[in-house]
Amino acid sequence: MKTSLFNKIFLGLVLAFIYIPILSMVIFSFNATRSLTRWSGFSLMWYKELIFDSEIRSVVIVTVVIALISTFISTIIGTLASIALTKQRKVIREAVLSLNNIPILNPEIITAVSLFILFGAFSITRGYTTMLLAHIAFSVPYVIITVYPKVRSLDPNLTDAAYDLGATPIKALFKVIIPQIKVAVFAGAAIAFTMSFDDFAISYFAVSGTAIQNISIYLYTLRKGFVPTINALSSIIVVIIGIKITFDLVKSKKRKIEE
Repeated sequence: MKTSLFNKIFLGLVLAFIYIPILSMVIFSFNATRSLTRWSGFSLMWYKELIFDSEIRSVVIVTVVIALISTFISTIIGTLASIALTKQRKVIREAVLSLNNIPILNPEIITAVSLFILFGAFSITRGYTTMLLAHIAFSVPYVIITVYPKVRSLDPNLTDAAYDLGATPIKALFKVIIPQIKVAVFAGAAIAFTMSFDDFAISYFAVSGTAIQNISIYLYTLRKGFVPTINALSSIIVVIIGIKITFDLVKSKKRKIEE
């Protein structure tokens, strides 16, 4: 009984430690003044400013576009690489998977500096393109480690059967393999999108010295100090994520009931 009570209290403290700062941010996004500690009344002024702030709007567009494009490309590369790996000899497969884990285990700053030096060595002008290339580069390994186990678990006879029935390699890929691994592909894409949307260090080094900014770089380089419109933007992101999680949970429960 005491152990059960202790576990509940401990779990409550952990959840409070995680969610109280987020709840505070959401509450003060409706504050009538700039204060982040003293409530002065309910107001939607910061949301109105967010809508008409062209700088923040530009930052959000860059962040979302980079995340979408890099996710799309890295998901294709990672999925095809995962399928190709299953056809390789064990020695090659294990070597590639070990190399694939290095960018994941590396501190992010190491990857950022490496890309910074690489772009400089090839005299690639830093900006939108370098940020996109950087995001694709660090997203691909996450897609591979997500998709590869699912591809590995497939029955190899499925592809052979498709070939025997007259399917070309392209048809076998889209009609047989992809439908079987689509859940893992979506999971890999979700991780890639999250990593891109959230990234700071790699993005900062990839576009160092240019006017291109995503949300994380914008927050880091704020010259006027913290502004409450960021609270409003962050609250909107939290609400969108909450809606997505709720939708997935309801969909999952509905699927279980049908089964």
